[in-house]
Amino acid sequence: MRRAFADIGASVTVVDKPDALGNATHLVLPGVGAFADGMALLKAGGWVDAISNQVHDHHKPLLGICLGMQLLATEGMEGGRTPGLDLIPGTVSRLDQMGCKSRVPHVGWNDIVIKRPDACLMRNLGNGTDFYFVHSFAYQPEQAEHVVATCNYDIDVVAVIQNGCVMGTQFHPEKSSKAGFQLLRNFLNA
Repeated sequence: MRRAFADIGASVTVVDKPDALGNATHLVLPGVGAFADGMALLKAGGWVDAISNQVHDHHKPLLGICLGMQLLATEGMEGGRTPGLDLIPGTVSRLDQMGCKSRVPHVGWNDIVIKRPDACLMRNLGNGTDFYFVHSFAYQPEQAEHVVATCNYDIDVVAVIQNGCVMGTQFHPEKSSKAGFQLLRNFLNA
């Protein structure tokens, strides 16, 4: 992820202390792993309050990627029912428990359907743009207006969400070629 942002000209700092978030103009919450483990690490490191403070009090744009997007939810079911950051109300559930009959995990390229073309992340991107997905769980936002784009993987899966300055992608923009780099540029311009 760091290299992808550097490749588009961003100055990137990986922080290891929550206090360092105050120096950033934009925040990225990447993620690979499981919901319960991810939240345990965020809590243990003091990141939960720091992230909430930067978003709510300082209105800094935050981009959650893959598990990072899922952690924005109210709760997740991976590893047992676990409270999330609750920055975009919703629940994260396993694809097959949502009715998906296709193979889980969902791995590979999938095109998106844009629901909110006015959303900042969608600038210069269109319906049918392909992105690279790797996931077994998916976001189910409480409010339809938070859904920016979906993809179809036997069922409609939320691919992009946004609530104010908080945004997330289920796919990996850094692995999604030119379209992914465009999305990252859009985030930096948010």
